[in-house]
Amino acid sequence: MKPRATRADYAWFCDMPTRWMDNDVYGHVNNVIYYSWFDTAVARFLLDLGVVEGPAAPEIGVVVETQCRYLGPIAFPDAVTIGLRVERIGTTSIRYGVAAFRGDEPTLRAEGHFVHVYVARDRQDQPVPLPELLRSRAARYIKPA
Repeated sequence: MKPRATRADYAWFCDMPTRWMDNDVYGHVNNVIYYSWFDTAVARFLLDLGVVEGPAAPEIGVVVETQCRYLGPIAFPDAVTIGLRVERIGTTSIRYGVAAFRGDEPTLRAEGHFVHVYVARDRQDQPVPLPELLRSRAARYIKPA
């Protein structure tokens, strides 16, 4: 197994709260919450980049793949930081690496990826090229896995 990534391996960060209801019967945050954190972090990243056009956008990013590998527990009331990096910018897709960190710890507790494929809003069965604004702004956050 490769060594765990650290905060230095990620390029953009946002804080996520833990909630009482996030804990499961085993006393740690349930796996589905990590996927919610990752999805929210990608959305916040795109908003921070200023590339979300909302309902007027001719193309939209649809999630085609996600993955999470759990390496250590997080539990309410831990503070959580989600790290994000752009791992690959393709012709019609973009892959984000995402990680969950507990508090100020340098090593991650969970890591994964999140892939968007861009499609025409009115016909979502055919990929289209990534919006140029997304491509140029996201390129600043490339850190291959």
